[in-house]
Amino acid sequence: MTDDEIKNILKTAHTVASVGLSSDETKDSFGVVVYLKRASYHIIPINPRADKIMGSTVYRDLPSIPTGTVIDVVQIFRPADEVPALVEQAIQTGAKVVWMQEGIINEAAAQTARAAGLQVVMNRCMMKEHRRLLARSNMD
Repeated sequence: MTDDEIKNILKTAHTVASVGLSSDETKDSFGVVVYLKRASYHIIPINPRADKIMGSTVYRDLPSIPTGTVIDVVQIFRPADEVPALVEQAIQTGAKVVWMQEGIINEAAAQTARAAGLQVVMNRCMMKEHRRLLARSNMD
């Protein structure tokens, strides 16, 4: 994925379903989402063991998100072996992008997502990419 493609995703995305978002403020997923919220993204937390995170209702999984909710990006903070099932859920919910955070690589799941028409970002941090490509002029 090129910088221009990533920049376009970051500029056009509004709603991010964050799978594996932790309620633990010391975890990377929490810090990334705090940043993304500050950057005006609407975050939908996905975590089967929490009810509220950052004041938002938490959903157990992607299919639990209310029907009709537009999901631009499914951001994944889960191990690579869980990604294929999450990609299938992302496809079913009509998401436009699957974003596997740093350290998460699953080529087979990426192929499945692309074949279904989703864009795929893999092994990159959404916060770091936003800072690198957009935030210098907007937030820092």
